[in-house]
Amino acid sequence: MNDRYTNKKIYTPHQAKLKAENYCAYQERAQQEVRDKLYEWGLHSDDVENIISELISENFLNEERFAMAYASGKFRIKGWGKVKIRQHLKQKKIPEKLIKNAINAIDGEEYNQKINHLVDLKTKNEKKPYNIKLKTKLYNYLAAKGYENDIIFQKIHEDS
Repeated sequence: MNDRYTNKKIYTPHQAKLKAENYCAYQERAQQEVRDKLYEWGLHSDDVENIISELISENFLNEERFAMAYASGKFRIKGWGKVKIRQHLKQKKIPEKLIKNAINAIDGEEYNQKINHLVDLKTKNEKKPYNIKLKTKLYNYLAAKGYENDIIFQKIHEDS
């Protein structure tokens, strides 16, 4: 049946659970993402919370696993720093303890190599010592990527 105003399909709780299982099986999801989807599919809060509970007990949903996969993926693939990863996990309503664990799971040596690589990318044709304009650009770039201020300043000053 279709809601004639939005033209979106409304699902029964059983249909929505099956659909949510597929949604979770495709990639790791935060509880809030699944909750939002279930509401989008026309379910009411009791049904949504029951389905969330069932998905957790059947291990389709696991916030710790999600936080680890999210942090690792955003760091390795997008080159995000810990600050940006933390902000995005908070937006997804991940508990602080799980955010800490996911951030701490990022290898320190790999983190250092990534920031060095980003600095090298942005300064490959530049002469040392870097001028103030380049240092500012580099700072803004690394801050936007989500790296910590103290690490950025250390990198900028160690390379100039």
